[in-house]
Amino acid sequence: MAKLLEGKPIAEKIKEEIKQQIQSLGKKPVLASIMVGENAGAEAYVRSQKKTAEGLGIEYQFHKLGQDTKEDAFIDFIEKLNADKSIDGIIIQMPLPAQIEYKKISQFIAPEKDVEGLHPFNIGRIVFGKANILPCTAASVMELLNSTGLDLYGREVVIVGHSEIVGKPLSLLLLDKFATVTVCHIGTSKAGKLEEHVRGAEILIVAVGKAGLIKGEWIKEGAVVIDVGINRIGDKIVGDVEFEGAEKRASYITPVPGGVGPLTVTMLMRNLIEAVKLKNRGAEK
Repeated sequence: MAKLLEGKPIAEKIKEEIKQQIQSLGKKPVLASIMVGENAGAEAYVRSQKKTAEGLGIEYQFHKLGQDTKEDAFIDFIEKLNADKSIDGIIIQMPLPAQIEYKKISQFIAPEKDVEGLHPFNIGRIVFGKANILPCTAASVMELLNSTGLDLYGREVVIVGHSEIVGKPLSLLLLDKFATVTVCHIGTSKAGKLEEHVRGAEILIVAVGKAGLIKGEWIKEGAVVIDVGINRIGDKIVGDVEFEGAEKRASYITPVPGGVGPLTVTMLMRNLIEAVKLKNRGAEK
């Protein structure tokens, strides 16, 4: 039976480190959050961010724009936040309305204020193993893996899902640890090869958003399973992996909810502190 990889204890430890770092910064960090229109899920995430920020001694500025905000107006608003020296980090809440393209918009956030770690500049630093600010979910997965104490060197890692926020940056972070990384996606599934790849995984990370995509019997004996997926089935929240079957075969497995989720907001705050430190270093030069 697998050991549960729970995110909350790791998050609490990192929060204590953040509090200590804030004391040495000489200022109260400021995080600006932008939301466009109405979305219940995004509003719940905002509340979680605000609560975490205030508990750490971080100022959380919430900016809500109208549903009909045009892309050019949104870019102008971001530019104002970029120019505001009192603001240390900027986050855009998802989803955005149809008239605003996130991939385009995210590039207008100043790289040094990009606390989600998704600006091309920050992604590029991952390629060179020089990243200071990492995409929050990918960083959460790395923290969970670190907590197992396993050496990643040479391990067969399979990532299911190749998104910009999880699969792609995570593959680079794992390659930097000399893991042997396979990234699966819809093409793998359509070719009928997903099960084959999953069965060979010593470490399996799944981030698709499709309940029960990975069957419990596919899990290699002793594998580490990190399930990033969040799916609502009736009144239950489940992951992308069939938990009951996987739990019997894995050595470690994340619960859903309670695994990756509790860490993501903490990683956001850690990125904010890193942004302040980078700014301070720049001011000293």
